[in-house]
Amino acid sequence: MLDFDGYFFDLDGTILLGDALLPGVSETLVALRDRGKKILFLSNTTTRTRGECQLRLQRLGLECHLEEVVTAAYAAAVYLREEKPETRVFVVGEPAMIRELDEQGIRHTEDPLEATHVLVGMDMHFDYGKLHQAMKAVRNGAVMIAANPDPCCPVDGDLIPDTWAMVKAIEAASGTQPMAVIGKPSKHFGVQALESGGLPGERCLMIGDRLETDILFGSVNGLGTALVLTGVTSEGDIRQSQVQPDYVWTSMEELLSVIEGGENQ
Repeated sequence: MLDFDGYFFDLDGTILLGDALLPGVSETLVALRDRGKKILFLSNTTTRTRGECQLRLQRLGLECHLEEVVTAAYAAAVYLREEKPETRVFVVGEPAMIRELDEQGIRHTEDPLEATHVLVGMDMHFDYGKLHQAMKAVRNGAVMIAANPDPCCPVDGDLIPDTWAMVKAIEAASGTQPMAVIGKPSKHFGVQALESGGLPGERCLMIGDRLETDILFGSVNGLGTALVLTGVTSEGDIRQSQVQPDYVWTSMEELLSVIEGGENQ
């Protein structure tokens, strides 16, 4: 029987796949809310704001409140606000990351010699010119922050380069590693998630489809962990990994049966 007060869900591969909900998701979330459980949606995305993630879930018929969403872009903006309020950020990333900086009152600049920080996320327009500018900023003393450690991202049956690919290019050119990595599985992200949830880690369960981000995130931050096999991880991957979840479910339908079955025991 599960005994958690908070349930933290990854999005892609756990809650949804493309533009469709995965089996059992809607019923499971309703069952948890009916039982007074705290729900959070955690994503390493840097290409959508929290509000855009909220709207995406609502359009699929799910109840979702803005304060229930924590993304890597949002967590990075909060980190920078708390780290150094007078920060001036050179952004390698999509407009969503800039909007999250604006929400936190963080100034950004296109002048690499004015930048105090370089914030790196997925950038679909990353090119030689942007690499040169980011390199120049870091060599001038700007601190590099990686919004997440994801090397690639699955999209429509393909893989596209993600944040870490840009980070490694800037690192190679500048000779400097990022000072902080914000998204899952980091403790930075854990602090934001647990503050949003208002619960201690041991009272929360992290549910996701990736061992190296979702399950490791839970382990690093003291949460229970559950892997669903609806995303990128197979049972064979689990056997070969040093990162081991507390629970393995074929889908969210299995979580629902555990929740409902526990009440009948």
